Amino acid sequence: MAIVLKVRKGILILPKEVREKAGIEGDCEVIVEVRNNSIVIKPLKPKVVRVDPEIINELLREEYVLENKEV
Repeated sequence: MAIVLKVRKGILILPKEVREKAGIEGDCEVIVEVRNNSIVIKPLKPKVVRVDPEIINELLREEYVLENKEV
């Protein structure tokens, strides 16, 4: 799919069909990269990482000990 768009005052409006095909929804954030004189726009889709709460607690305990250690 290739279309011609006009940039006005540095603003580019992506048509709905383009946004849908690219997976860009509503008010989502996008990543813009310049590669070999081309602009690549991709939806930002953060990865959800599951972490054991006990690991977080242990790290916080270690940080507390280190911060409160007398020098």
